[in-house]
Amino acid sequence: MGKKIELFYKIAISLVILLGFTQNTFSQQDTLNPNRLKMVIATETIGYVGAMAGMYTLWYKDIPSSSFHTFNDNAEWLQMDKIGHGMTSYYAGKAGYDVLKWGGVSRKKSIWYGGTLGLFFLTSVEVFDGYSSAWGFSWGDVGVNTAGSLFFISQQLAWDEQRILLKYSFHKSKYADMRPDLLGENVMQNALKDYNGQTYWASVNIASFLGDETKFPKWLNLALGYGAGGLVGAFDNSFDPTIIRQRQYYLSLDIDLTRIKTKSKFANTVLGAFGFIKFPMPTIEFNQHGKTKFYGVYF
Repeated sequence: MGKKIELFYKIAISLVILLGFTQNTFSQQDTLNPNRLKMVIATETIGYVGAMAGMYTLWYKDIPSSSFHTFNDNAEWLQMDKIGHGMTSYYAGKAGYDVLKWGGVSRKKSIWYGGTLGLFFLTSVEVFDGYSSAWGFSWGDVGVNTAGSLFFISQQLAWDEQRILLKYSFHKSKYADMRPDLLGENVMQNALKDYNGQTYWASVNIASFLGDETKFPKWLNLALGYGAGGLVGAFDNSFDPTIIRQRQYYLSLDIDLTRIKTKSKFANTVLGAFGFIKFPMPTIEFNQHGKTKFYGVYF
């Protein structure tokens, strides 16, 4: 399953980064622009068909098919993979909203139709899984994919902006070299497959809750993170039972790159595209066994 995870996240991350450029590249329209809307629909259709064809050709066609069935993988990886699904759905929905607004679609239609782009894409992957003998359709994945989309939609409806961003950070863990077949054979693969080195964050923009007159820096966020350690197997550590699996929680500061505006449109575009990455900052870790660690800089 490791190669499939790597392939999926390569496609998903590429989609998120590519569509992330929409935030500062596209100026929003207040009235419908038919030519822009046609371009959006054509681009998304081609991208979707290409991604699905790529997934099938590079992975699913070599796996024996079966009748449609479900698979309960909710206990895998201490739910780290589930959070990754939700984050992908969130950012694809965010980008879907931006491009529809660029096409002049009304605010609410852009939120609802664009915001569910990630859910649509990821549900298609689940259908592939449902007909694969190696896996199955995961209701757990569908649940977190839906939650990711709704997290974007609810904030956009309530505040017309994203005051709480989902973010990702990574560092190479000591477990990666123990199981390179499962956790990755190089740093790029580790970043996609080694959940021990990944951390997922809810980055809260404090200034947006304090009103327009606040002096609090608009780019400085408070971040709450979740990670895991000791994962040398998906469901358990039968590979090495002496390694203890644990959940880890983090408290940190963050820099919201999407709120930093420069005089360069290109620089603003790059900052917006990589705004999903948690900025390395001093961090406190609390794990489920009651131990606390402090990091001067945490990646």
